[in-house]
Amino acid sequence: MLMSLCNEVVRHLPFPQQCALARELGYDGLEIAPFTLGDEPHRLTPARIAELRSIASREGIGITGLHWLLMKPDNLSITSRDAPVRQRTVDVMRSLIDLCAELGGHYLVHGSPRQRELTPEHEREQRAFGAECFTTAGEHASAAGVVYCIEPLAPDETNFVTSVAEAADLVRQINIPALRTMIDCAAAMRGRDGDPARLLSTWLPSGLIAHVHLNDPNRRGPGQGSLHFKPILQALREEGYSGFLGIEPFIYEPDGPSSAARAIGYLRGCLE
Repeated sequence: MLMSLCNEVVRHLPFPQQCALARELGYDGLEIAPFTLGDEPHRLTPARIAELRSIASREGIGITGLHWLLMKPDNLSITSRDAPVRQRTVDVMRSLIDLCAELGGHYLVHGSPRQRELTPEHEREQRAFGAECFTTAGEHASAAGVVYCIEPLAPDETNFVTSVAEAADLVRQINIPALRTMIDCAAAMRGRDGDPARLLSTWLPSGLIAHVHLNDPNRRGPGQGSLHFKPILQALREEGYSGFLGIEPFIYEPDGPSSAARAIGYLRGCLE
């Protein structure tokens, strides 16, 4: 099982220390939230991108992908009825796809709940806008050689794509191999999907699941709540999942490094 630490967990550390800590704890990679790289991560210079990749290589860890894509810059939305806002958002998405490829990453996870909200009176129109943006992302990801994942989130976070089934329908409708979906354990348990182990057994055979986030529904790391991860890891093994597992807590107790250490220690123990 290849495990990647979502770097916002330790974002208070300089990037070289983030890489070193992840390697020392036994992670196989670092999954980057672009906002941790600055307020305009889509505008990083080629020199800065090369520097980040070199730092990770020097510290002995790979950059596996990107997630939490539209946190920065401000005022982005794939469902806005304002065409210039959508165009700017798509431009950022394209740039982040290029960034992922240039950093040596393999996938992008599109969560960003506030940037995909629907309003009841314009829901049909806004769903079409979202699908158009995902289509463009899928086409660009295909050209860049990476996979772009639509992340189902819980209904208390967003009202657009709140189940794996809804995400899968959208992916099938768009029908671009580089556009797929993923499973976030906390979102599944807090939303419409429920048990992640059952969900994985149901959906992994479809070929539509390209990534998995491991976290507890209490928003802490694996092993810090009531969700049992051994059945989840067993389901991944049984279905032959070979991708990365992103470790993505949102609450870091007692702190980020400790949360990262406890999560991977617990998960490695579940694999024994």
